[in-house]
Amino acid sequence: MKSLLRIAVVAGLLLGTSAAFAAEVTPVGTWKTIDDETGKPKSIVKITDEGGELKATVVEVLQSDEGPHPTCKNCDGERKDKPIEGMNIMWGVHKDGDIWDGGKILDPKTGKVYKVKLQPSEDGSKLTVRGYIGFSLLGRSQEWQRQP
Repeated sequence: MKSLLRIAVVAGLLLGTSAAFAAEVTPVGTWKTIDDETGKPKSIVKITDEGGELKATVVEVLQSDEGPHPTCKNCDGERKDKPIEGMNIMWGVHKDGDIWDGGKILDPKTGKVYKVKLQPSEDGSKLTVRGYIGFSLLGRSQEWQRQP
C-alpha cells in the first residue's frame, strides 16, 4: 500500500512538472526596455492582455534626453505633449502561432508609429520587439528583459 502511494505521489509530481513546462510563454508582464542603439535601459513597460489584444503602457521612464517625466513632444493627435509615463505605446497585437503581431507601437522619442511583432524567448525572460514599416525586414529590433 505504501509503495502504491509513493508511485501515485511521484506520478502526480511528474504530471504537474510537465504541465508547468507545457505552459505557454507570453509577452504579458512587466518589461525593462533596452535601447537598441545604446544598449542602456530606457523604461519599464507593462504589457496586458485585454480580450486577446495585447497593449503596452509605460510605467516608468528610466532614461530620457529630456530629463525626468518627459512628454511626447513629437507625437501627433491626443498624445501630443502628454506625459510618456502612463502612455499606451502598443495596441492591436494578437497571437499568430508562436509570435504576436498585427498591431502598432509608438516610439515616443520620434512620435512615429510602426507595425510591431513580438517574440518571447523560450524561457520567457526576454522579448524581441520588432518595429517596422511595410515589411518586417525594414525595421529595427529591441530585446526587452522581463521584470519580477
